[in-house]
Amino acid sequence: MSLHEEVELLRNIPMFAKIEPSKLKLLAFTSERLTFRDGEVLFRQGDPGDAAYIIVNGRADVIVDTPNGPLRVAELKKNDFVGEIAILCDVPRTATIAAASELVTLKISKDLFFRLVTEFPQMAVEIMRVLAQRLEKTTTDLREATAKLNAQSD
Repeated sequence: MSLHEEVELLRNIPMFAKIEPSKLKLLAFTSERLTFRDGEVLFRQGDPGDAAYIIVNGRADVIVDTPNGPLRVAELKKNDFVGEIAILCDVPRTATIAAASELVTLKISKDLFFRLVTEFPQMAVEIMRVLAQRLEKTTTDLREATAKLNAQSD
């Protein structure tokens, strides 16, 4: 994939859509392109957050540790952004991310990510929007799972 193609990919991600092309070129140029094989882990729940990833191609599973073992809670696909929570909140990774097919990513370092958020407040707003949508979905899923459990125990 050329630098131009990576810039176009970044432009299709809502949180980067309003960033000027020269800055997207810098982001694409300074990002590390990584390929993972099916089943290979990008990072594990509990690891320190050192980077965020953009899915360029392929699929990945979001897996959380539970008392009953690992649980797949979501799937990521092209243009999804993952890993920003641990960077933003300076907390350990909240889930394990594993390739569910051959997976190509752009890895954005913590320093570069913070520089972008500082320079582009609109990006920070988009990140908040994405995180709020994830929280709403998680809350809905939890409510539905709790209702199912309560119905089974009645």
